[in-house]
Amino acid sequence: MKELRDKVAVVTGGASGIGRALGAALAREGMRIVLADVESEPLARATEDLTRAGTRAIGVQADVSKADEVAKIATAACDAFGGVHVVCNNAGVALSGLSWTHTLADWEWLFGVNLWGVIHGVRTFVPLMLAQGDEGHVVNTASMAGLVSGPGMAVYNVTKHGVVTLSETLYQELRALGAAIGVSVLCPGWVNTNILDSARNRPAALADTAPPIPGRDEMEQAVRALLAVGLPPETVAARVVDAIRADRFYVLPHPDWKRLVRARMEDILEDRNPSPSIVEELAVLPAQGGGQR
Repeated sequence: MKELRDKVAVVTGGASGIGRALGAALAREGMRIVLADVESEPLARATEDLTRAGTRAIGVQADVSKADEVAKIATAACDAFGGVHVVCNNAGVALSGLSWTHTLADWEWLFGVNLWGVIHGVRTFVPLMLAQGDEGHVVNTASMAGLVSGPGMAVYNVTKHGVVTLSETLYQELRALGAAIGVSVLCPGWVNTNILDSARNRPAALADTAPPIPGRDEMEQAVRALLAVGLPPETVAARVVDAIRADRFYVLPHPDWKRLVRARMEDILEDRNPSPSIVEELAVLPAQGGGQR
């Protein structure tokens, strides 16, 4: 997709972190912006920042885990701007813990936002974009956790692997149809965002009732330290814009992490057990950045 000016972009999770940076980066390309987020006040501030800078932008409060609310985003975009050309299914949340200690509420919360949010985005926006008959692009935010499997993040890992395979499948299907719609999957490592504070938006019906895990606080502090020295969200957003223009599928803002992907692929191809080097490498990669929204 070469021409972005005057086209319309939808960004979920657009009130903070990578999502807010994506909205700003696409606005600088001359796009009209629809920001969607579950948090009303940060959403209003992010939208106001765009409009004050001269961008035509609207904000839509929505919970992407619900199909009807994602449909609401699409309706608002079409009512305001007449269509949608770029969709960034970016909203995401995270939590840590041991695989067997996670409650059903943990699984339901992360699956609802991280995976069902992308599913709803694909089901809602791709038919709309196909019907428009114009160039378009879908960007699904996954994570390096969608390409490798580190410990302590089972629920998050599963959702992000799901986003990667959904994106790969969507890419193949649109290419087979000859559609003028590109697809990218964003797989960052540590990024300087507030992803670890996502429990602030956890629904009361899915409250955290998991038992305390020894060492969990220490692990969280270590991850916070890694996020703090991660890539700026603006850097990640710039690479997404480049990927849209170049029709590039895999967006890996942290090239040094590719060796972890290579190690996993080699384990599979060589019939080896999963390599412990992934855990060891994660401890030495923070200087190159990495995290999520």
